[in-house]
Amino acid sequence: MTSGPRAWARLAGEIESCARCPRLRDYGAKVARERRRAFADQEYWGRPVPGFGDRDARILVVGLAPAAHGAHRTGRMFTGDRSGEWLYAAMHRAGLASAPRSVARDDGLELLGAFVTAPCRCAPPANRPTAEELARCAEYLEREVDLLGRLRVIVALGGVAWNAIHAFGRRRDPERAPRPRPRFAHGAESVLGVGPGRRPVILLGCYHVSQQNTFTGRLTRAMLDDVLARAVRHARVDFEVVGR
Repeated sequence: MTSGPRAWARLAGEIESCARCPRLRDYGAKVARERRRAFADQEYWGRPVPGFGDRDARILVVGLAPAAHGAHRTGRMFTGDRSGEWLYAAMHRAGLASAPRSVARDDGLELLGAFVTAPCRCAPPANRPTAEELARCAEYLEREVDLLGRLRVIVALGGVAWNAIHAFGRRRDPERAPRPRPRFAHGAESVLGVGPGRRPVILLGCYHVSQQNTFTGRLTRAMLDDVLARAVRHARVDFEVVGR
């Protein structure tokens, strides 16, 4: 697949105008119309959200979906909410982001060797997209992976992202996909032939940076830093074969 600016622009345009999931689009329109009191004077993005970051990235970070008053409001993944504060601060400590905060699309933040995306592009009610909605959206994640021609490592934030990448692996290279599918766990590691040309890519599991995990201590800064440090180390290696 061609990975130039036109291909990226075409994909972003298709994502932003997507209407495949009426439930999600209706919910997103309601959120953007009613708004949260703290953001009542702001115009919400209110549309599906494309990925964000360095198009020469070797590291891809995959979350779950735009937060209703975060990325759905700002139009950039993990931007404008507590989850994003955790993620981008950690990416900054790992040398993957130019600043420790992401507050708006025009705040000047740049990702360095990393790209951030999600398997669901619309804000879902209760943060729970259905299996059917994830399936309709899967194409966009796969096309982003194809455009990331230097990709070496994927960090899956949570089980939904982990399962989405493994499902992609089974579709792309069914003969070499791990069977049974490895279960998600924080720190889990898998290798899949999902890169361009079925190139092997390391998949690392990490608890999601949601407040449910960070406020309770299930995910600590040290745990997140460790996963990102592993991703950086793996990203420096070119793999020749897919392991199991």
